[in-house]
Amino acid sequence: MSAATAVILLQMGGPDSLCAVKPFLLNLFTDRDIIKIGPALLQPLIARYIVKKRAPKVVGYYSKIGGKSPIRELTEAQAQAVETELGSGYRCFVAMRYSKPSTLDALAAAKKAGCDRVIALSLYPHYSRATTGSSINELNRVRVAQGECGQLSVIDRFFDNPLYIDALVEKIREGLANFSDRSGVEIVFSAHSLPQSFIDSGDPYLSHIQETVRLVMERLGEVTHFLAFQSRAGPVKWLEPSTEEMLKERAAKGCKKMLMVPLSFVSDHIETLYEVDIQYGEEAKALGITEFRRSPSLNSSPRFIDCLTSLVRQAAGDSH
Repeated sequence: MSAATAVILLQMGGPDSLCAVKPFLLNLFTDRDIIKIGPALLQPLIARYIVKKRAPKVVGYYSKIGGKSPIRELTEAQAQAVETELGSGYRCFVAMRYSKPSTLDALAAAKKAGCDRVIALSLYPHYSRATTGSSINELNRVRVAQGECGQLSVIDRFFDNPLYIDALVEKIREGLANFSDRSGVEIVFSAHSLPQSFIDSGDPYLSHIQETVRLVMERLGEVTHFLAFQSRAGPVKWLEPSTEEMLKERAAKGCKKMLMVPLSFVSDHIETLYEVDIQYGEEAKALGITEFRRSPSLNSSPRFIDCLTSLVRQAAGDSH
């Protein structure tokens, strides 16, 4: 094995201040891998209009969770933990798709460190062209622009990895343990939504999500559970049911105790800290759900770090 292997953790990123919200949103809405708005030449103009309308509301969300996203610090902590576990011969770097450090920053840091091999590790467990696909496309674009010709390996999914399932189950059990009485607790797996058109055109995201739920429930046993989708935006048809609809449906059926499991997020971000904890928490209370909790995010849990380390070793052909 090469004496210097760079592991680049691919993540979406997030604004590191309220002033950074608009640039972050603009980067996201101009990416045609994630959303195509009109002709390519007009998308930057349309994106600026959308961001001007949306930014004030999104700034308000971030102001309620500390004025920024914690995702950079959390991802850098994951990178450091993986590097420590891997030991000598590996260096870990972070590449955010829509904020700093960028893919260009990460590759430059890897080159400066003397790495001649790159393993790209997507932190999206469930593959979609809108997430992992976009990050890998950007990685390839930057490598071509820099004339990079070194060895590249890509880990683009791990939705059914046993260590990942172990890590999820551990966090769900932690969440269930916070109820004074587990009887009657319903689990709602909440995954980031995706336009239905993506699935119709062959994107495997939904099938990956469903398989993760199946494998998790095999370990947990008989607990009432449901799958819903959050973070929709725009007038197109999205995956259903929405998490908001699921809350209303379960409350109408008499649910009083609910554990939310943020399925497609491996780090705390606005989707967990604001959308689930604050927005859905308030909605659940108004609907009469008296005990509403969220399972802890994976972040740098030892089991999750073991999963990431194992994936890297496998990609590197490292039998250590």
